[in-house]
Amino acid sequence: MYKRNLTVATAQKKGNHEGMRRKIVAGNWKMYKTVSEAKELAKALKVRLVNEVRKLDVVVIPPFTDLLAVAEILRDSGISWGAQNLYWEQKGAFTGEVSAEMIKSTGATYVIIGHSERRQYFAETDETVNRRLKAALAADLTPIVCIGETLPQRQAGHTLEVLETQLRAGLAGLNAEQLRRVVIAYEPVWAIGTGVNATPEQAQEAHQFIRQLIAQMAGDGCADEIRIQYGGSVKPENARSLLSLPDVDGALVGGASLEADSFAAIVKAAV
Repeated sequence: MYKRNLTVATAQKKGNHEGMRRKIVAGNWKMYKTVSEAKELAKALKVRLVNEVRKLDVVVIPPFTDLLAVAEILRDSGISWGAQNLYWEQKGAFTGEVSAEMIKSTGATYVIIGHSERRQYFAETDETVNRRLKAALAADLTPIVCIGETLPQRQAGHTLEVLETQLRAGLAGLNAEQLRRVVIAYEPVWAIGTGVNATPEQAQEAHQFIRQLIAQMAGDGCADEIRIQYGGSVKPENARSLLSLPDVDGALVGGASLEADSFAAIVKAAV
């Protein structure tokens, strides 16, 4: 169970090992961009980020229908691509679903799991997050596992309890070696698509807590290495203040990733 002293115990920790962690900025295109539009955006990002990709990991995550088109443009660019979801079965009569191997066959190396919109609109649970996560790891995809609280949960003072519940259930059964391959995305649900983002203090508190919880689950070494992104109305205007925090290792960007200039500005702020 959650204990408040878990956060208090880490309140003075300033992320002494953040220099070991390579930052990662991922753009979630959600249900936007036709194939032609996706190609244009990928071409623009390839030009704008030619220098930055040497210094951090940049990932674009388009709809399934755009993956092959984006792959054709971004191959050998230093920019990676991934999918927005996957199903845990390898194959079968599951109309409308996409497997990890199908995603991997496009050259994709990342996949988002448990995004708040999947939880809110499509009945995603911590248990199904866990099944999808294990399928992704088995296929050698890097999962970006999303966790975060709703506005009522934050207002009730339950933020850290929610994060602990989601983490323990979503990551259940993984060993330290597997956890090192996971990217955690803290996305306060109340900040997604609202234009309101967490303050730097709120983001750092949540990220510190997540890292300390990972230390409890898998040891300090794993906690020092695992990357934790912030997601929730990240924009060029607030990117630097969020991405400079000691326990924030990058960003999962939504709306601002749909335009080349704004996404490039966020990536440059992370460098």
